[in-house]
Amino acid sequence: MNKKIKITIIGGGSSYTPEFIRGLIERSDELEIRELWLVDVELGQKKLRIIYEFAQRMLKKANLKWKIFATLDRKEALKNADFVATQFRVGGIDTRVLDERIPLSHQLLGQETNGAGGIFKALRTIPVALEIAKDIRELCPQAWLINFTNPSGIITQTFIKEGKISKTIGLCNVPLIHKSNEAAALGIPEDELFFKFAGLDHFHWHRVWNRDGDEVTAKLIKILYQNPDPKQQFVQNIDAGKYNYEQIADLGILPCEYHRYYYATDEMLQEQLKDYKKNTVRAQEVKKIELELFELYKDPELDTVPPELKKRGGAHYSDAACDAISSIYNDKGETMVVSTENRGAIAELPSDTIVEVSARITSHGAEPIAWGKFASAPRGFLQLIKGMEEVIISAGKNGNYGTALQAFTLNPLVTSGKTAQKVLDELLLAHEQYLPQFADCIAELKKSSRR
Repeated sequence: MNKKIKITIIGGGSSYTPEFIRGLIERSDELEIRELWLVDVELGQKKLRIIYEFAQRMLKKANLKWKIFATLDRKEALKNADFVATQFRVGGIDTRVLDERIPLSHQLLGQETNGAGGIFKALRTIPVALEIAKDIRELCPQAWLINFTNPSGIITQTFIKEGKISKTIGLCNVPLIHKSNEAAALGIPEDELFFKFAGLDHFHWHRVWNRDGDEVTAKLIKILYQNPDPKQQFVQNIDAGKYNYEQIADLGILPCEYHRYYYATDEMLQEQLKDYKKNTVRAQEVKKIELELFELYKDPELDTVPPELKKRGGAHYSDAACDAISSIYNDKGETMVVSTENRGAIAELPSDTIVEVSARITSHGAEPIAWGKFASAPRGFLQLIKGMEEVIISAGKNGNYGTALQAFTLNPLVTSGKTAQKVLDELLLAHEQYLPQFADCIAELKKSSRR
């Protein structure tokens, strides 16, 4: 029998935490949990208390005797943990509003993990990730780190390569959404299909086979993209911008929903600008949804996850996180889509870089499944975005203005020249309190603005 484990959730005051706890409860027959720790920062203290009390009711209903704790002391929460799950947002939802609205004010796409906003979410998060990594090395060096913090691929690479936490797996719910929706489109049970993914977090492609061994990728491309339902929206927070069918057919592989920002940029930007003018960008909508959710969570009679959580956009979140923990804990060897070291799975990227691929998850971590070679179009795109991710991590560590501008220039959703500098400067000033590595740079910007 496996030992009883301690799980620590960093960002325990998140609106997603009840979904995570539900997933653990549903797997209580395969996970021997002794302690569950929820930790957050002072900014999230009120939300943490609400989540803690809601979680207690959930466990009581499930008749589980797990010990559960809530704290602002990260070191206390991490001590001797067996699994650490990270799902934190530096600065809270208000920073996301700025990430989306500031680029849009300059006619650039504003999005949580893509474009200028995505770059700045990473820049704010990297220093905190490195602090967490230091604590893990000191307090629970044997622990597995399950990262959900966005941009998940960049932060996972930060934990593994810069933070020296080799026992790290990065997760995203988007591949699970694809699998579910594509099985429905084919009218075939999901467990009768084999999916193979490769690329980067929010920038991957995949292929699909049926149980007879026949590839059905082309069939799915035709179903989903030749004459799509204009209201079809697979991912809650992504507008249904229309792909060009001929382009996707030429690719011959299925795109990630986030590829809409790259393959249908003009259409996506116009939709976002409409929301910007109405003060209803996605971050502002999420802020309203979270207020509603926490009012529901406060209800002393509530002991199950409310259906309203689906509006938040975290479908299959608990499945991804809890399946990864269970597969490691029980040495299951389940196939999942994770961010992990490439190790030759994608021929065109370095072996030690972090990629998002299908992998078998065992007690010793992720074993990537080989994809092979990409054709020229996806290969070029993939190498560009991977290079940009590495530049972002460098800027996030060193706080160098020129490096940050390099990341802007590499990103296909950001322009170059004066507009890029203006957006970069505005975002640096807007997020000053969460960018300590850029302190000297921001001081110079303030001086120049007074001249």
